[in-house]
Amino acid sequence: MALAVTAVASAAAPSTAGPSSVRISPSQYRQSIADIFGRSIAITGRFEPETRTQGLLAIGAARVSVTDSGLERYDELARGIATQVVDAEHRATLVPCSPHSAQGSDDECARTFLTSVGRLLYRRPLTEEEVQDEVRAAGETANKAHDFYAGLSAVLADMLISPNFLYRYEFVEPDPAHAGQVRLDAYSKASALSFFLWNTTPDKILLDAAQSGQLQTTQGLRRQVDRLVSSPRVEQGVRAFFSDMLGFSDFETLSKDPSFFPRYTLPVKDQSQEQTLRTIVDELVTRHGDYRDLFTTPHTFLTTSLAALYRVPLADTTDNGQPDHWFPYSYPPGDLRAGILSEASFTALYSPSGRTSPTGRGKALRETILCEAVPPPPGNVDFKFIEDTSNPEFKTARQRLTAHRSQPMCAGCHKLTDPIGLALENFDSSGGYRTTENGVPIDATGELNGHQFVGSQGLAKAVHDDPATTSCVATKAFAFETGYLPAVSDPQWRQIMDKFAASHYNFLELMRQIALSDLTYRVPSSALSAANH
Repeated sequence: MALAVTAVASAAAPSTAGPSSVRISPSQYRQSIADIFGRSIAITGRFEPETRTQGLLAIGAARVSVTDSGLERYDELARGIATQVVDAEHRATLVPCSPHSAQGSDDECARTFLTSVGRLLYRRPLTEEEVQDEVRAAGETANKAHDFYAGLSAVLADMLISPNFLYRYEFVEPDPAHAGQVRLDAYSKASALSFFLWNTTPDKILLDAAQSGQLQTTQGLRRQVDRLVSSPRVEQGVRAFFSDMLGFSDFETLSKDPSFFPRYTLPVKDQSQEQTLRTIVDELVTRHGDYRDLFTTPHTFLTTSLAALYRVPLADTTDNGQPDHWFPYSYPPGDLRAGILSEASFTALYSPSGRTSPTGRGKALRETILCEAVPPPPGNVDFKFIEDTSNPEFKTARQRLTAHRSQPMCAGCHKLTDPIGLALENFDSSGGYRTTENGVPIDATGELNGHQFVGSQGLAKAVHDDPATTSCVATKAFAFETGYLPAVSDPQWRQIMDKFAASHYNFLELMRQIALSDLTYRVPSSALSAANH
């Protein structure tokens, strides 16, 4: 059974229930709690699993309900959070009033707290009916328990498992600029902006702009978008998007054979993701660089553990006496280890436990970076040549794949994947750097869409120059924001792409244009039709 999800329109901003709802992600949940109640509130427990659709968890979040077991997990989280918010350590800071007596109900103080916190949790003002219901429930529990704060805690826990918090609803209202059409209401727009650009709930300034109506004006929207994009907190939005796009959720089930890869430890698994995110933030947020340069940049960040994995000479690093201290590092010109495709977050993630997979890496690059679909293998494929790494006749992955492609049914798909993945064979299954396999020098020549190259450096340049690279990231950024893919023929989408190109593929400018575009807040006709039935 799934948790029933019913949209409740705000009395402060009358609207019609819109066609969609999006479940907030675990990272958005955590960040929202931190922003509303402070980082001292600990969140313990597991979240409902996410579903990846069309390559993005953000699209899947628009298509899933909360299961019974998932609701139990959210309930545990909610009760733990609510207990901390009103405990003796936090109540003086987080509850803006003191009850007349801590041994019973106080409707006035409960109303003050619940009205204030409810606006932040639900991302809109509570209706008067909602406030009355919550205050009454808090009072009843307080009187039974002879504890005012127990009443607040119980109601707050219920609010934290409410669909109004766990889901980001999209409400619509008549569009005054287009007769007969609808647009997202101001609070829905505020949530869309904040979760896209900051990966968290709207702050008070954004909610005030929604309440005043300014967010529905061209100037008011631009003012808020510029504020959010120029804030250091935009790093949170960038991190969230690329974590989703690059499939980092799959690290939860990733493992390597420690007998073959002793340097690939749990800390290194976590550090490999952080390395890529730091590289991305440095290139796109700090340097305001060209998105394409992520694939060729020599600039990155390392720990001594990652340096050992990549065989970066320790004499070239500085750990400040801390083994897992992060430090900036630049690879020398021509080094094969430059660019995010050479990092363990990619090479290890798309490799089996005990061997590399040029096919898996090539498929991931096609689908994740270039948005090109690769057909699944036929059900009756024999993988004996690929999986047997001890066969003395086929010592390298290239040799094994050549033998595998002798099966007619396999040749077509492997032409799409293997010439890309083989260029990354200088990186083993753990992402560690190597120059030979089973004593044989690695042949890392490759080809992408007719462009031939050598090694990961050549592959990086080919990806950098491929026009699909920039169109793919733009498409996925839009889908990350809206929950659906854009119509590439739409004139407004072409405007977004043209401005992205004119900015020399500045990713922050792409986010800004998506956040400003009417296309982002347009209700898809298919979704509206479904909602009306």
